[in-house]
Amino acid sequence: MKIASRAVMWVFLLLVAFLTLFPVLITILGSFKTNAELTAGATIMPTIWQFSNYSEAWKQANFSTYTVNSLFVAVTSTIGILFVSSMAAYVVNRMDFPGKKAYVGMQAFTMFVAIGAVVLRPQFELMIKLHLHNTLWGVVLILISAHASAFFILQSFMSGIPKELDEAARIDGCSRGRTFWTIVLPLLTPGLGVCALFAFRGAWNEYLLPFVFTLSKPELQTLTVGLANLKYGVSAASQTHYMMAGACLSILPILVVYLFANKSFMKMTAGSLKG
Repeated sequence: MKIASRAVMWVFLLLVAFLTLFPVLITILGSFKTNAELTAGATIMPTIWQFSNYSEAWKQANFSTYTVNSLFVAVTSTIGILFVSSMAAYVVNRMDFPGKKAYVGMQAFTMFVAIGAVVLRPQFELMIKLHLHNTLWGVVLILISAHASAFFILQSFMSGIPKELDEAARIDGCSRGRTFWTIVLPLLTPGLGVCALFAFRGAWNEYLLPFVFTLSKPELQTLTVGLANLKYGVSAASQTHYMMAGACLSILPILVVYLFANKSFMKMTAGSLKG
């Protein structure tokens, strides 16, 4: 009976892995095809490997400039999200104040109720008043404001840090701020790594906000917006092969961030299993 259940489990896991990785494999193989071969869809493997697709995608999508813009948005917003959510989680977990339940409920509301493009115009008008509508800083501030998931992850993780550490630090003369920065924050490293990966991935893949905020300044476009511009060339012909090559290039930073955050995932999973 155990052998049968394990066999069913492995078949299910292999099926899920196949369904997850097959589109990625098709994208990678399609990035080496000609546009005609890709459109025909007759074969999975390229007949002739077109390595020049990557160089053309790099040139046409202006990868060097757009990658810098994407890195600025992703890195800056990730740092801001970690900064804001970690302090908010510390205050909620360690202190009592009027409106605490309302604040947590508001965070949950922004996390589970997807408003989407409905709030795009008010956000843009707000950035106009702040004179940030023609800069990437407006995108960064809006992304930082959407930190609810990081807040709940860090708050849950902080519950596993004994409050006795805070009390011992205060006895030694540490203020709450110093206790947070020197004692609590280093112990949050696994949770911060997971939150950083989610925040970086979300900011890196964000399309609508950078598209709206860079309409008047194309030089500020991010990589996702630049990749969408590859869809049609000068002759208005579809360039799906270049889009696939560009998509493969854009995946690389996410993989690098995942390699750095992988240990944090393992530590967080191990901690949850012990609990």
